[in-house]
Amino acid sequence: MHPILTIGVRAARKAGSIINRASLAGGLNIRAKRANDFVTQVDQAAEQAIIEIVKKAYPDHGFLAEESGASEGSADTVWIIDPLDGTTNFIHGFPQYCVSIGVQHRGALAHAVVYDPNRNELFTASKGRGAFLNDRRIRVTGQAKLGDALVGTGFPFKELTRLDLYTRQLQTMMRTSSGVRRAGAAALDLAYVACGRLDAFWELGLAPWDMAAGVLLIQEAGGLVGDLKGEQTFMETGDICCATPKIFPALLEALR
Repeated sequence: MHPILTIGVRAARKAGSIINRASLAGGLNIRAKRANDFVTQVDQAAEQAIIEIVKKAYPDHGFLAEESGASEGSADTVWIIDPLDGTTNFIHGFPQYCVSIGVQHRGALAHAVVYDPNRNELFTASKGRGAFLNDRRIRVTGQAKLGDALVGTGFPFKELTRLDLYTRQLQTMMRTSSGVRRAGAAALDLAYVACGRLDAFWELGLAPWDMAAGVLLIQEAGGLVGDLKGEQTFMETGDICCATPKIFPALLEALR
């Protein structure tokens, strides 16, 4: 395992232990950042733990984190962190949330960690070295037909002005796929495409920390990722779709 990925795994597991302890203790301090978007003291504590572990190993690296924002370092490496993806699920005790850590080197995704503390599932990837679930190599499915595919999605709850567009896309996908699932934690949804639990996924209006780790997992597992036109602007636009190579063109066409 690459040394940077080793630090990422250590940081993710530390954050996961903070989340697990808090899930048993209760007494959450919940604050609304904006409509339908919440943060708890657990998000903040988990993020701080990740940053402290990374800074100890790589003091000159930069950060782009959901709760603390951007912090530029002197190196070409940036850690893109969502300490608790699926906060609303966590608040309600719905066991679908995770820690997501992506590492970008000179603008390109280089390493990824997605950790599910509920199931103790650790998804990892390094550029050119494949994707893994608990040290077992993973690949996207061989599914070739959108009509037979199980497709994940996420509601654009932060961008309700685009709800009409999304509703049309959802209607199309419900007609053209074998099923649609919305679980509420995008980083885990992307990891599930990488390991074959989903055949495809799309969502509108995500943040970089929602996508960074999951994107590399899918690419290293043999899948394709793009924006709604199939281009590579998803980290800027927040609109993402991904699938097995044979389904990807049909997914793009359906979403258009």
